[in-house]
Order: sequence, then C-alpha cells, then structure tokens
Amino acid sequence: MLIDSYRHKGMRKSLVRVVQEKGIRDRKVLQALEEVPRHFFFEKAFLEQAYQDKAFPIGEGQTISQPYTVAYQTELLEVQPTDRVLEIGTGSGYQCSILLQLTPHVYTIEYNEVLYHKANKQFQLMGLSPFTFLGDGSEGLPQHAPYHKIIVTAGAPIIPKTLLRQLTVGGKLVIPVGDTAQQKMLRITRVAEDEFTKEEFDTFKFVPLLGKQGWK
Repeated sequence: MLIDSYRHKGMRKSLVRVVQEKGIRDRKVLQALEEVPRHFFFEKAFLEQAYQDKAFPIGEGQTISQPYTVAYQTELLEVQPTDRVLEIGTGSGYQCSILLQLTPHVYTIEYNEVLYHKANKQFQLMGLSPFTFLGDGSEGLPQHAPYHKIIVTAGAPIIPKTLLRQLTVGGKLVIPVGDTAQQKMLRITRVAEDEFTKEEFDTFKFVPLLGKQGWK
C-alpha cells in the first residue's frame, strides 16, 4: 500500500523550494513536482534520499533523475494540456508521472525489459495510465506519431532524425546530446515541414541512450 503522509508532503515542499531556488520558474512544473510522491519510486529504507535533489540508482545500470533535471527538461518542453507527449526512456516512471500532471496524452517507451515491467507496476499502483511500450526509444514510436513534444531522458550521441520526423510542425524535442561524460541540453523546434531551429542550454550528465540511434 502506498502512503503519502503529511511528513512526505512537507519534504516535497522543501524539495520544490530547492528546485525553485536553482531557477525553475514554471508554476505548473513546480506544482507537478509537489503533486508526485517521489518516495513511491524508492525502497522504504531510502526515504531521506527520495527528497534530496540528487539522482539515485534504480538497478539495471539506470538512475531516477535528479528532480532539478526533471523540472528543467519539463520546463523546456512547455507542455500544454492537449499535447501528445512522447518520452524516450521510462526508467523508474518518475518523469512520466510528472508529465501526466500536465497532459493525459503521454506515450513512454523503455529499452530495458526489467525496468519496463517495474514502471508499469508502479503506474498501476499510483492509478496512472500512460501509454507504455517496450522497445528501441532512439527510433521513437512512429506508429503513434506525430507528437507535439518529445523528451529524451538519456544522453544521445546525435539528434536522431527519426525523432525529428515524428514531431508536429510547431512541436519541440528536448534532448541531451554529447559524449558519455557530459551532454548539452538542446531544444529543437520544427518550424516547418523541412525546417528546424536549435537552442542550446546547460550541460548535464545522463546515462547513455541505447539503441540504433543511440550508443549501441
């Protein structure tokens, strides 16, 4: 049984203040962070770590992202309530749960089968209903395209062209691109059928994006 007590909510408020002090301004994103119980994604023994602004191992060589990083990417996405959003890399399911606070139309794909099943179980326990898929997220999810927003939660060596083709005109892709040591956060906007603009933001360190368009 999942318990979200006053203490948990208080810890979440403190975490949101930390993230806000680091520069996150979007009220809807901050509210989503306050709504989603991050400790649901942790073993009970790690409650204190759940509300620190740090990444944490979730097994299979993957991590649950730092809350600031989750908020940063989500803010760049500029999600609207009617947007169809594709998330590449379900992982723990935490980022997806944040996105579901902003729009019900969230599609998420995970490369690792163990994490895929674990995240699905978590969504079920929390009463959340994203569209979940197991497969190579570096190639997107063409059968359900196009998407207004695409978010990649792992570091890519390149911007996958397959993802760009799955954006609507006016759609945005937020993706960390670089080597395995660090990546630059990019936001690509499809301004016309064959025209894209690119914005560069801060540097981060993500686990590698696996798959045909990622790190093999």
